Amino acid sequence: MISRRLFLVAAAMVPGLPALAQDKIRFAVTDIDGLESLQREFGPFKEAFEKVSGLKVDFFAVSGRTAAVEAMAADQVDFVLTGPAEYVVFNARLKAQPVVVWERPNYRASIVVPENSPIKTLADLKGKKISFGEIGSTSQHLAPATILADGGLGYGKDYEAVFLKLNVAAEALLRNDIAAIGMNQTHLERVRKAFPNQGFRTLGDGASLPNDLIVVSPKVKPETVAKFRTAFRDHGDSLLGAVTTTKENAKFIGGKFLWEVQDKDYDSVRRMFVNIGVREFTKFIGG
Repeated sequence: MISRRLFLVAAAMVPGLPALAQDKIRFAVTDIDGLESLQREFGPFKEAFEKVSGLKVDFFAVSGRTAAVEAMAADQVDFVLTGPAEYVVFNARLKAQPVVVWERPNYRASIVVPENSPIKTLADLKGKKISFGEIGSTSQHLAPATILADGGLGYGKDYEAVFLKLNVAAEALLRNDIAAIGMNQTHLERVRKAFPNQGFRTLGDGASLPNDLIVVSPKVKPETVAKFRTAFRDHGDSLLGAVTTTKENAKFIGGKFLWEVQDKDYDSVRRMFVNIGVREFTKFIGG
């Protein structure tokens, strides 16, 4: 019986002979640090995905978005779950393409102030100090800055931008050390639970954002990409159920997978880059 390796050699040498589809993929998640965490948070998804897709999944741990794009460039990883802003860089540097969107409910940004704040409109924030979350984050930085820009406040000109962790920013807000925070709805819910006796209100709410997504290296065979996408199309409910069995993935509860996605769906994120003065998409904002 011809071995798989000999078959692959023959496929490469004989015109018209179909190659075997790749049956093992390497999968990474940009915001999970370390293999142990990756296995804990995505182990149930891995098990469910292997059953319905016919693909074997090998986890590839990365220490962040920069490590992930470098790993894909070095052909060490095939598929990466990442955020909208990160995708823009993956695409610009490597021609990586979107495969499946991981839609989560109410994914949008807001500008938040204390209920008793004298600030009533976005224009009232002129000259004030505003905190954002992780630098370069779509929902914690780029989208809030766009809300402010739409309200007439230029980034880096009409207010002072600082970057504080959520709990530190919330405490600073209540001490009046900062005037407002740009955050997503998940973080707003977290702040309200952490400070149940304090009221918060939004000065401005952004539109629904392009969602997290899985991107694929251009080196992966088209038939493997098709098999990958088909698994989400035909078994989305069971895969989402597996994903959300871990508390770390609660943000996806109530969401769904979208397998019809194009690069142009993320043009709004590119406009957000430009809005804060970044016109080169090959580098992550903030490093």
